[in-house]
Amino acid sequence: MKIIYTGGGTMGSVSPLIAIHQQLNKKEKIEGLWLGTRTGPERDIVEKEDIEFKSIISGKFRRYFDLRNILDIFKLLIAVWQSFFILMFFRPKFVLSAGGFVSVPVVWVAFVLGIPVLIHQQDIRPGLANRLMAPFAKKISVAFDTSLKDYPESKTILAGNPVRHVLRDGKENSKFKFNNALPVLLVTGGGTGASKINNIVWNNLDELNKFCNIIHLTGKDKDEKDIDNEQYKSYEFLGDEMADVLKMSDIVVSRAGLSSLTELAYLKKPSIIIPMPDTHQEDNAEYFVDKNACIYLKQDEINKDKFINEIKELLNNEKKRKEIGENINKVFVDYSGEKIIKQIL
Repeated sequence: MKIIYTGGGTMGSVSPLIAIHQQLNKKEKIEGLWLGTRTGPERDIVEKEDIEFKSIISGKFRRYFDLRNILDIFKLLIAVWQSFFILMFFRPKFVLSAGGFVSVPVVWVAFVLGIPVLIHQQDIRPGLANRLMAPFAKKISVAFDTSLKDYPESKTILAGNPVRHVLRDGKENSKFKFNNALPVLLVTGGGTGASKINNIVWNNLDELNKFCNIIHLTGKDKDEKDIDNEQYKSYEFLGDEMADVLKMSDIVVSRAGLSSLTELAYLKKPSIIIPMPDTHQEDNAEYFVDKNACIYLKQDEINKDKFINEIKELLNNEKKRKEIGENINKVFVDYSGEKIIKQIL
């Protein structure tokens, strides 16, 4: 079965497609081709799954006036032609997307060529890319029941959000271990990092290390190489090893991208969520905090004392950690991706 997967720029639109591919590959022999971005983090992850990767031009649809919108019209036209020739040559049975602007021209061309498309909507607030693709999709799967109202009832299903196999496999990696009995705090700003979160960690390392070890994912080209601290380990980005780090962490500080939240939910990790300001991540965080499934901090309200006190309080309150962990796990109706795979087959 030939399938084109498309998405990228961040790991948000990548992780659920990888999870679906892994499950689907157990049932059918899959020849996959991934159409993604030139500079995003997706290439390495995709190629590890033996999926061929091709990058295409990717513009961005800004909902405000910006001269770059004019340039991106031309980028979109180029991407349409790239997509046309790739789809004509590869001849997929199916196109699968979980969002991202790089997917838009691929889906449009697939529709014109009569190739079925399934779109997966993760976030609480529908992204513009998915809205532009939805009229051309044969099926739309959503992660939350509240999203059913955003798309036509006749072609929309509630599917939950799938997780990759690596999260289900239990293993330990010695390189992440610490030589003490303190709890482990994982801090991640997502695949591209978060400077505000990075800086508050770096500026308060001595205070944080009094009561916890830290594993810090800084984002590409944002790592501080000169920190010499046995209670602090930093990495720009982790692929499959991210599962090992998640499993060994006692609590997590994270952005509110849905792929990250899904993995935290699957592993029942008590988390402090700091969404990217003025984005769909704030809607995600509000949904989770309404379910008592996380602690929600707004980025512009964070200061040294608030950041440290929230972490310390959660680490010291076992009952609260367990409650949040159980609640976050119940947010999604399914983690297997089987409902999506059923639609594909």
